[in-house]
Order: sequence, then C-alpha cells, then structure tokens
Amino acid sequence: MQLQEILYSQGFGPRRVCLGLVEHGLVSVAGSRVDDPFAEFDPDELAFTVEGKPWTYHAKAYVILHKPAGYETSQKPSAWPSIYTLLPAPLRQRPNKGSTPGVQAIGRLDQDTTGLLVLSDDGVFIHRMSSPKHHVPKEYQVETADPVDERQVRRLLEGVVLVDDPKPVRAAACVQTGSHSLALTLTEGKYHQVKRMLAAVGNRVTGLHRSRIGRLELPRELRQGEWRWLSADELGMAADRGK
Repeated sequence: MQLQEILYSQGFGPRRVCLGLVEHGLVSVAGSRVDDPFAEFDPDELAFTVEGKPWTYHAKAYVILHKPAGYETSQKPSAWPSIYTLLPAPLRQRPNKGSTPGVQAIGRLDQDTTGLLVLSDDGVFIHRMSSPKHHVPKEYQVETADPVDERQVRRLLEGVVLVDDPKPVRAAACVQTGSHSLALTLTEGKYHQVKRMLAAVGNRVTGLHRSRIGRLELPRELRQGEWRWLSADELGMAADRGK
C-alpha cells in the first residue's frame, strides 16, 4: 500500500495533504524519514510518525474514551464542548462511507454524565452495538437526591412508564449500592432514560456514570478525558450480551 494512501486512510488529511507531508520530510517509518509518497509498505500494524507524533495503522478504528462532565456527545454541540475535541485529529478525520468523517460515538452520554464511551468508524460494529435488537447491556452508577428504597428498585425492575412514551421500560438489573445510590443496567437507550426512569419512581438523579458496556468495564487507569485503542479481546467484551 502506498504511503500516501496509508496516511489518507488514517485520517491525516486529503491525499494532496498526505502527499505534501511525505514530500516535505515529515513522515518517518521505522525511524527513517521517507520522502517518496508512493513508496509501498505492508500496512498491517505499521508504526510510523507524522510531524514527530507516533501512529500505528488500524484498518478500522475502535477506541474508548473516559468522558468527563461538561462535554456533549455531538459533532455539533449547542452549549458545551464536543467530546470529539478530546480525540486526536486523525481519529476525527478518518475517511468513511458516511456523510460525517471520523469515528462516531456509539450511543450518547448527557453533558453532565461521565464514563465509558466506545467510538468507531466500523458501521457494522456500530449497528451491532447500538441496535435495540442486540440488547447490549450498559451499566450505570447512579447517585440520587432522595434515599433509595426497595419499592423503587422493584418498580425499576418491573418496568415504568415514561412521560410521552407509553411502552413500559425496565432495568435489566438494579442493585442498591448505598442509601442514595444504585447500579442500574439497561439494554436499550432512550433519551435521558436513566433520569426519566428515576423520576418515574419518585426520585431524582444527581450523578450519573457509565461503568460498563457488555462485559467491557471502564479501565481504572484511564483518566477522565483520556482515550485509547481497544484490543481484539475488548471488542468482543463490548459486544457481549452476557448470555
């Protein structure tokens, strides 16, 4: 694969920009500068640097992000910064068949919600992870304004009716973890679902954190605002319904 095409596929800009990066001596492979944009390389796991920054070739991008509060999960945020500003430019610019370039977040988290986000440019993977038909579980740590009681837990498990949504929704799992806290697992993703479900049982969410998708847990070492690539094993864990 030509070096120019490798750079283009990884999101380093249009082909003419990638050609210029190479011709101006800004790209190195295996520690040696390459000035021929048409030089051929095996792209699989190819490590290179662009303007001194290291990068490894990935045919498809699968990454996780520890979302901080105060960021919108949107390419076009309305009031808060976008979570995409926390990612390097190549991940935001990767070419794909959709109308929007770059990786896409699989599901949204409200601006005041923290925790695990998975992002990819693989349309098949995104569909498998986000489609209600696949019932991928997502676990949330919920802090509440009022004390949690057994009645609220029971109602969340049995199902509640949300405002403007006549079909009852229920938690796949719900465990009280403190006087004002719950671990709540959902297999669908409606607008403000956790907050609306708690409101339906007479409580209010004061803090919300997504800790798990499928069997993939947010790594303890990943600090808020940080991202990293997913391994093949972690990909399987993310899509695992736990059955």
